[in-house]
Amino acid sequence: MNSSLVGNQSGRPFCLLAISYLETINFCLLEVVIIVFLMVLIISGNIIVIFVFHCAPLLNHHTTSYFIQTMAYADLLVGVSCLVPSLSLLHYPIVLSESLVCQIFGYVVSVLKSVSMASLACISIDRYIAITKPLTYNTLVTPWRLRICILTIWVYSCLVFLPSFHWGKPGYHGDVFQWCANSWNTDAYFTLFIVVMLYAPAAFIVCFTYFNIFRICQQHTKEINERRVRFSSQDGEAGEAQPCPDKRYAMVLFRITSVFYILWLPYIIYFLLESSNVYSNRVASFLTTWLAISNSFCNCVIYSLSNSVFQKGLKRLSGAICASCARQRVAKDSSTSRSKRSSNGCHV
Repeated sequence: MNSSLVGNQSGRPFCLLAISYLETINFCLLEVVIIVFLMVLIISGNIIVIFVFHCAPLLNHHTTSYFIQTMAYADLLVGVSCLVPSLSLLHYPIVLSESLVCQIFGYVVSVLKSVSMASLACISIDRYIAITKPLTYNTLVTPWRLRICILTIWVYSCLVFLPSFHWGKPGYHGDVFQWCANSWNTDAYFTLFIVVMLYAPAAFIVCFTYFNIFRICQQHTKEINERRVRFSSQDGEAGEAQPCPDKRYAMVLFRITSVFYILWLPYIIYFLLESSNVYSNRVASFLTTWLAISNSFCNCVIYSLSNSVFQKGLKRLSGAICASCARQRVAKDSSTSRSKRSSNGCHV
């Protein structure tokens, strides 16, 4: 059993959030509640998203569905990987050494969130191409190229964080493992490497593409409305303002991207401050990390509330589940009634 499970010399477990700590409870209650709650939300939410995409063919008409599904699978794996710290906090024995478990968990979570970040950047590029080059979009963005792009995202994310095993702590700062908090330190050069190779390019791409997308949509909307006003004035009818058809879908993706960076901003700031030896606090480390990880569930909520096709697919999935349950109930009732009739026949 690793040292973080046993606790420190005072006999108490290693808890970052020792708020309302009870001596009768031999595990980190608040940490377990937070992690298990997020784990359940993330796993259930992303399983629903994956099933809806398979049940709603219209969602797959957009090329961005490839990246949305990639993010859903990555977020689902984030939720599954959260099982490791929750078992550790509950004193579940782990065969591997604490340092190795800590490093592997930190590496896996960092890679998965890197996949989400890179997917959001690719989604913004895809929408930018769709709006700036609509006539050649289908020849530029093909299913084969999308698969190559997704494979590149996974390979690149794995390679970027691979030096963390020898260079320093990667993007994970939850520190539910005592070895993570005491022995695995961040390195300023590794932090700069991650920022240059991942954070900065992804943020620049997202800002550049969405700024131009909304600028072009606004220009298209203005031109369309001017034409409608001109023709309606000739016909003597009042024209109604029509928004850019691509703007609504771009807004859904922009909300997902905005929430991602809003939830990750406190963590990135803390990551930079800790790496620079400016500020270090275990409570802030835990809260900023798990706030960022909660984004894996927020994507499901935003997409389900913003996309009408997704809502129809969700209703279709829930209707299919309810119909299946109803059929099973009817079959069970009929089998029960048949067994009763056969039983009565035997008595006769």
